[in-house]
Amino acid sequence: MTATPNSKILLIESQYFPSIYFYKTLIESEILQIERYEHYQKVSFRNRCYIAGPNGVILLSVPLSKGKNQRTVMKDVRISNEENWQALHWKTLTSAYRRSPWFEYFEPELEHLYEQRFEFLLDWNMACLEWANKALGISPEIRLTDSFRKTYEEADGITDKRDHMVPGQLPGDAPIYTQVFGERTGFFPNLSILDLLFCEGKRGLELLK
Repeated sequence: MTATPNSKILLIESQYFPSIYFYKTLIESEILQIERYEHYQKVSFRNRCYIAGPNGVILLSVPLSKGKNQRTVMKDVRISNEENWQALHWKTLTSAYRRSPWFEYFEPELEHLYEQRFEFLLDWNMACLEWANKALGISPEIRLTDSFRKTYEEADGITDKRDHMVPGQLPGDAPIYTQVFGERTGFFPNLSILDLLFCEGKRGLELLK
């Protein structure tokens, strides 16, 4: 793909309710291009996100039909719906954030999202991404790759951040704000964008900037 003149394109893998650092990077771009022809990689944000709970950080992980060790093209990775993982994730979110200032505001639409069944991880992640973008108040153009390229030239106008964001290895310059259990646990940077939205609402975009 070739960029249009003066456009800023962020190329990155599909993620489940991406991190705050993801969004801090995204707001500097005009176009978000999601890689769908890479092979799935375990221990990544592709099927996991992190939130803050009363006893520390909580991992939410989407179960996959072939398990975490599969080498399947991302667009073909299927979710395992044998157990009602969405209900479990929603229950965890409700327990962690029902005391947050903005949870009730976002609750109806987000609960509806968690009631929808998805067969493919990419489709679920895209639905989460679109919901979070709307909640945050941003509207970048979103594209999906039509083939896999290992590298991109500078002339392509693309900032390639594929596999740059790894759990436990995100930069520490994320915005600081009041978290629900912050007085008890201390502050946890770079959690899922959900944490920032529930705690700060629309002000989250100002903090990202």
